[in-house]
Amino acid sequence: MAICVGYFMVILDTMVVNVALPALSRGLHTTTTGLQWVVDAYSLVFAALLLSAGALGDRRGAKAIFQAGIALFALASLACGLAPDTGALIAARAAQGIGAALAVPASLALLQAAYPDLGSRRRAFGIWGGVAGIAAGTGPVVGGALVSGLGWRSVFFLNVPVGAAGLALAARVLPAPGRRPHGVDPAGQLAGIAALGGLTFALIEAGSAGWGAPVVLGGFAVFAAGAAAFVAIEHRVTRPMLPLSLFSSATFSAGSAVGLLINLGFYGELFVMSLYLQQLRGFTPLLAGLALVPEAAMAVVGSTVSGRVMARTGPRLPMLVGLSLGAAGLFGLLVVGAHSAYGLLVAPFMAVGLGMSLTMPAATAAVMEAAPAERGGLASGTVNAARQVGGVVGVALLGSLVAQRTSFIPGLHAGMLSAGAAFLAGAVLSALGVGRRQVLSAAPSRPPGGTRPQ
Repeated sequence: MAICVGYFMVILDTMVVNVALPALSRGLHTTTTGLQWVVDAYSLVFAALLLSAGALGDRRGAKAIFQAGIALFALASLACGLAPDTGALIAARAAQGIGAALAVPASLALLQAAYPDLGSRRRAFGIWGGVAGIAAGTGPVVGGALVSGLGWRSVFFLNVPVGAAGLALAARVLPAPGRRPHGVDPAGQLAGIAALGGLTFALIEAGSAGWGAPVVLGGFAVFAAGAAAFVAIEHRVTRPMLPLSLFSSATFSAGSAVGLLINLGFYGELFVMSLYLQQLRGFTPLLAGLALVPEAAMAVVGSTVSGRVMARTGPRLPMLVGLSLGAAGLFGLLVVGAHSAYGLLVAPFMAVGLGMSLTMPAATAAVMEAAPAERGGLASGTVNAARQVGGVVGVALLGSLVAQRTSFIPGLHAGMLSAGAAFLAGAVLSALGVGRRQVLSAAPSRPPGGTRPQ
């Protein structure tokens, strides 16, 4: 429970913010591009810092880093709620991203330390994912009710009492795994930030400036240069931020790639459908939240089922089933028109939510099991960084598709095709890369409490 409270807050914030976007746009007089930055400033910083934060948790102690992350996230949420303009809100969202980057990989490292037995750990990962599903399920309704009754600022104030409760619980019951030495890699960190920032900037600005605009091409150039520099640096430094040798495991590589692809499809779809329901169909924030309940509710079911199936079969089966279901749901949204009956959306929404939630805990478990135990924080940082990169790209790409079309619906259809293709690509990678049998860590297991055998 202590570990999951922080993750609940991070996921809940993502969901309620999406429902609040139209009201936020009216309140701060911002454009679709501004809304993309409100969403992606958080995801961008979150993704860019996850690897370093995972290594920092291994080096300084996962419990202390987890607590620092939760505290910063709650304080930044308060700043979001008090933001006087779009620029201040974007800056506060970036601060939220720092807090989330500290808390999430540390939470998985703590979970790994608390459950050394493989079967128990898989069930724990399922519960961890189930909590994310509960946050996703309650987020649209809670966010819609808050926006309708108290205004968009209340969705950020909500995080303050949740964060305070998480800190109190963490201080009392969390284990304190031993510290493990990792080097500092500032050059790799800067190169990674440059690559992700350039890609995000290019994709977001393409919606208003066009794909051939100099600023967009410049963003893609920065991305290419930053990515090349990152790979070169990680090959050469003594203690890299991301040891590329981890990717020699097909399971580690496939699981990380699937994390990117599912978030690209899921969060891109969520961003676009929130705009569709409120801006095109005229739903209130509360009604839009209720309309998304079938998708979010299935996330609760799928996450719980995923953990139970993993305990028996390993991660491969729930990944394949979830990715196939998610792709079918996203392609099913191609029926959406400006005046489509809501009933046509229910089954696709359910398939997307179930598919995402079956896949996410299983992909996380696959990556964590494929890495040595002493690299738990770094492995967690890797898969969560991949997921956040996917979320950044998904919101930027699908948002640009609807922003640059004279009609919203053709852009929505192009976005759903892209999102469905991402899920299908993940299914292919899972079939080829994730082993049929369990992948055991290269390091010896540890007893409860995180101490290593002498």
